[in-house]
Amino acid sequence: MIQTPYVAVDGIIQLYDENENFQGYVFIQRLNKPYGIALPGGFVDIGEKVEDALIREMKEEVSLDVEIQYLHGVYSDPIRDKRFHCVSVVYICKAYGMPKAADDAKEVYIYKKNEIPYDRLVFDHENIIKDFLKI
Repeated sequence: MIQTPYVAVDGIIQLYDENENFQGYVFIQRLNKPYGIALPGGFVDIGEKVEDALIREMKEEVSLDVEIQYLHGVYSDPIRDKRFHCVSVVYICKAYGMPKAADDAKEVYIYKKNEIPYDRLVFDHENIIKDFLKI
């Protein structure tokens, strides 16, 4: 039997109001272990394209319809998730409206660049965000 890493998607959601004013980046408080703050995301289902998984997961976790802007990167360090080897495909997205926590999200937060609580981020999400923001 072939063994491969799990495949996940994460979204860096850039949230805007109806007048195109940037509101911040969307994060979640995880409902399940490992607890902490994270980018919204989840696993790709068998037979599903990663782009479709991203759109589905953003709707399930933060109740937002997102528009994929571009692929940010693929994060594959075998120790990025302490539970098991998990490869994450990360997309930059744009969305409008007010996010609401659902599914695996206990709470939703909107942070501006200087408000992101890096010390509370789980997995390798600190690295992902810093790569995106070029910090």
